[in-house]
Amino acid sequence: MNELAAQECLPCEGSVPPLKGEELQKLSQKLGNNWRVVQEHHLEKEFTFKNFREALDFTNRVGEIAEARNHHPDIYLAWGKVRITIWTHKIDGLSESDFVLAAKIEQGLKG
Repeated sequence: MNELAAQECLPCEGSVPPLKGEELQKLSQKLGNNWRVVQEHHLEKEFTFKNFREALDFTNRVGEIAEARNHHPDIYLAWGKVRITIWTHKIDGLSESDFVLAAKIEQGLKG
């Protein structure tokens, strides 16, 4: 995962096909941390917290990480939990940058 977190998200112009099969499996294994690849289309993970404040603080950290990279996940915030869903909209699927963003979010949880 550290290898992915050290990379930068590259802008996608829509000229590359979404990742499938073995490529997705390799990146998923590198990412780890209970992120799920859903229907070879998006990454998803739910984070749990002690209360709403911790969940909100994490959501704001994710927002800063995403904004700095111009790569924006869907974020669902509720009392004590945050669900993050990531995919590259221009290709309607997953790119390597989605895994990079997920790794950076994991890193932000620790920071």
